Amino acid sequence: MKRTGISILPLHPGRAPHWLITRMTKLARAIFDIIIDEYGPLEVLKRLSDTFWFQSLACVLGYDWHSSGTTTVTMGVLKTVFDPEKDGIAVVGGKGITSRKAPEEIAALGEVFGFGEDKVRELQRASRLVAKVDNAALQDGFQLYHHTMVISESGEWTVIQQGMCPLSKEARRYHWLSLGLNSFVNEPHTAIVSDVVRSKVLDMTAKKSEECRKISLDLVKDSPKKLQKLFLDVVRDPKQKTLFDIGRTRRSLDVPILVMPRRIDWKAVKRAYELQPRNYEELLLIKGMGPGAIRALALISEIIWGAPPSWRDPVKFSFAHGGKDGVPYPVNLKRMEKNAQILEEALKMAKIGEKERIKALKRLRTILQKKSDS
Repeated sequence: MKRTGISILPLHPGRAPHWLITRMTKLARAIFDIIIDEYGPLEVLKRLSDTFWFQSLACVLGYDWHSSGTTTVTMGVLKTVFDPEKDGIAVVGGKGITSRKAPEEIAALGEVFGFGEDKVRELQRASRLVAKVDNAALQDGFQLYHHTMVISESGEWTVIQQGMCPLSKEARRYHWLSLGLNSFVNEPHTAIVSDVVRSKVLDMTAKKSEECRKISLDLVKDSPKKLQKLFLDVVRDPKQKTLFDIGRTRRSLDVPILVMPRRIDWKAVKRAYELQPRNYEELLLIKGMGPGAIRALALISEIIWGAPPSWRDPVKFSFAHGGKDGVPYPVNLKRMEKNAQILEEALKMAKIGEKERIKALKRLRTILQKKSDS
């Protein structure tokens, strides 16, 4: 499967006013009527999985371009806008406790789309796994609190989910797409966008982490007592308290969670030993196998066996650094303009008032200008 983008947004308190939601819903309905009619449901999935296009869409609908609500409010609106029987597409999940309803909502949607039991279980597994990957396999200091899955009648999907960093008071958005790849844990990114590039992020989905993933899997499939001894040897050794005591390059840590945990869920480790997971995806899905256990396995793999994971933040594009100095690389203006074109065409064709159409187009051009000036 394919994760296609990440962006960071500041947390803003409060709720979107009713008048704004009403306006966003009306405009979104007009836009997606055109897009679905012209291009079909799969094009909607592709567009929503592109963080640039999604950001532009939120701006066009009238929401603040850099707020955390850009994600939660826009997806809430789309959940009410998409009619599965009419559009061949639907949104499940949401913010907070609503995100946990995704599995049952997938089952209900399966009846509408005529999915078999195997397909429903596959979608439920994908929903759970993408959340587990971004919470445990990718440890960047953001805890997921919003998870939505957009599903087409053909069974393809895109996931848009968001995490919160309690220290920086920012939110980071993650985009996934089912089209293109078959692995959740091996280089799933095609574009990752962020305002901040952190110096230390545990990324077990990186190609560089492949050997570390294999050893982590071998560790849990071996005797739990042996693993516990290795863990205690590392934790108790005053000369090797954490991985970051080993070399100079690892002394500056800006994600506080990236240290050896003092305890892990040994019941989960025992459960993993009993289940004997066949691959890293199955390991992540085991109940209780959280960020601490995944991190401990990764650190033991490096300290004992010399198989380091990737500690590089998988951000490939930054709003804050992308335009003027070209770090990590220059803004791709052609891509941005191409992504905005479909929105502009939809707005011109949409059956809405001319005044509202002009305002929406102005908002679209504003967000593009901000990105190109970054």
